[in-house]
Amino acid sequence: MKNFLTILFLSIIWVSSAQTTISGTVTDQSNNPIVGANVYLEGTYDGASTIEDGKFSFETTETDTQTLVISMLSYEPHYEVGDVTYLKNLNVQLVEAINQLTGVTLSAGTFEAGDNSKVSVLKPLDIVTTAGAAGDFVAALQTLPGTAAVNEDGRLFVRGGAAGETQVFIDGLRVFQPFNATANNIPTRGRFSPFLFKGITFSTGGYSAEYGQALSSVLLLNTTDTPDQEKTDIQVMSVGGGLGHTEIWGDQSLSINTQYINLSPYEALIPSTQGISWNSPYESISGEAVFRNKADKSMFKLYTGFNHAELDINQEDINFEDFVRFQLTNNNLYFNSSYKYFFDNDWTVTSGASISWDSNDIGIFENKIDAKETGSHLKLKVKKGFSSRFNLYFGAELFNVDYEEIFEAPDGFQSESAYNDQLFGAFVESDVFFSNKFAMKLGARVENTSVIDKFTISPRVSLAYQSSEKGQFSLAYGGFYQNPLTEVLRYDQTLDSEKTSHYIFNYQYLDNGKTFRAEAYYKDYDNLVKFDTELPQFDSQFNNLGGGYATGLDIFWRDNKSIENLDYWISYSYLDTERDYRNFREQATPNFAPKNSLSIVTKYWVDKLRSQVGLSYNYGSGRPYDNPNTSDFLAEKTKSFNNLSFNWAYLIDQQKILYFSVNNVLGFNNINNYQYANTPNVDGIFDRQTVRPSADSFFFVGFFWTISTDNKSNQLDNL
Repeated sequence: MKNFLTILFLSIIWVSSAQTTISGTVTDQSNNPIVGANVYLEGTYDGASTIEDGKFSFETTETDTQTLVISMLSYEPHYEVGDVTYLKNLNVQLVEAINQLTGVTLSAGTFEAGDNSKVSVLKPLDIVTTAGAAGDFVAALQTLPGTAAVNEDGRLFVRGGAAGETQVFIDGLRVFQPFNATANNIPTRGRFSPFLFKGITFSTGGYSAEYGQALSSVLLLNTTDTPDQEKTDIQVMSVGGGLGHTEIWGDQSLSINTQYINLSPYEALIPSTQGISWNSPYESISGEAVFRNKADKSMFKLYTGFNHAELDINQEDINFEDFVRFQLTNNNLYFNSSYKYFFDNDWTVTSGASISWDSNDIGIFENKIDAKETGSHLKLKVKKGFSSRFNLYFGAELFNVDYEEIFEAPDGFQSESAYNDQLFGAFVESDVFFSNKFAMKLGARVENTSVIDKFTISPRVSLAYQSSEKGQFSLAYGGFYQNPLTEVLRYDQTLDSEKTSHYIFNYQYLDNGKTFRAEAYYKDYDNLVKFDTELPQFDSQFNNLGGGYATGLDIFWRDNKSIENLDYWISYSYLDTERDYRNFREQATPNFAPKNSLSIVTKYWVDKLRSQVGLSYNYGSGRPYDNPNTSDFLAEKTKSFNNLSFNWAYLIDQQKILYFSVNNVLGFNNINNYQYANTPNVDGIFDRQTVRPSADSFFFVGFFWTISTDNKSNQLDNL
């Protein structure tokens, strides 16, 4: 018994002497103590938590080299590796973890419309339920600040930039002809059906180095990854009809949408009255399809769209006694495929290709024009996430454009103009999150284009600082290049790339359904193309001596919480811009750039009427025009543009909707421009005529029926 007690006593002494005390203090980056942090030896039960002064202390019987782990919610884990005898009186400083949901975001110059983005100011539903947009996402985007209401065109004019300075991409791949072909002074529409897309990013400036060949902005459309259910959509409209269907087979799905438009019945009922007559009103048949295959670590998509359109119109022209006849047949076919693979070590590789064929057969008087364009785009993009604080993106792409135009006169005269361009681009960009309050995007893009044999380098940088839980400031700078437009390149391939630099300062505030954005910007244009004829032609003299600037302020406010069932947003833009380009004889504000623009969009759900009612008001101050009877250039202005539009969607039942809309419900007498005679009259005065919309208002009625497995889905998000 005595020997046993002796052995037990010696064992207790040995165990006590073998224990090691581990201690230290845990603070944040401002040296404030952190309370409640977990501190433990990896792979053991030995550990403790920090107390009020950030200190910790515990004993362990472990020996040799061990790993001490310090972890705390909202902070990145910290590791100390060494012999346990040295893990004493440690001073550990934890680094704040990056929170993608509540941390700072890089948003200067960008509006996002997506269901999952923290910085979204619009949702896909908003894009297509805007009164006056009639389901056209481009028309809905024209209610955002930074855009101008150019009523006779229909394309995007952004911050003093011409329509050709905006590029459109689907799933990161270029769309070479994103808008339907149309006649002069007849507004166009986007080619795409909104219900195939899950989100839209609209960059009004300072966009990513991933994208190029756009002086003003880019519009990014992302197709839906996985539809939630099978369904069929039926559309019967006053201007045509449509049919859509989604089929799902496990991880594979196919969505199709077809539409037929014919304005003849509408024109017979409500004929156009403003300086035009239709021989054959606009008629088109179009279709789209998206096939998707989703695997555990990959996603494959194939998108295709086609459009066939015809019109035959007589338009008044002050320089001709008779109306000018314009005939158009347009055919467009577009394919787009993308493949994304997610590797285990946080590498992501995305590859894709797009190709388009576009042809226009045009008749003007007895002259015939046959224009064909083939465009293709190959792209490879790689992303590596090194940590929550640092992401790296890099990639390369190749564009090819082949354009040919043949002009044939009644007397047999024929001329041909054409060009081919291969443009190589490469980019590298990184997202660096210094903390939850401060982040930076830094990148550069290089391009080399064969048609004008030029090499360019474009730096891009964005900074963002979160000033409060709900507000943040952003800065952005970037250089942007773009080849001269097709109308110029088909005659002259010796020019330089046009260039602009963007400087942007942004403030954004998000608070429970309320969004406020204010953004000031400055754009400097250089190397703009000039020519010495009214329009580019074979004998024009071209140069890159043009330039200019655009500066302004954009303000956006949205609130969908303060008043029950009411959602509204207000956009205001102030624009000061001048440029010397095309055939301008001096620097001046172009016709497409109003100084002040205002949009107010409201949507209200009426429970008792089972209806959604929408109103949209658009205002644009007078746009410059040139009066040859005065010596000043582009010095006079049209009267202000006003448009109040109304729509009403009535749910007959959960899956049937009766829809009515009217554009310019008050019938404002808007003036787009003035056309002056080429020569003066006997009194030495240049006569003029007013260029107005073909009709003051446009009415639309439709019936929309959805057949789905849940018996609940409807097409309210497509209206």
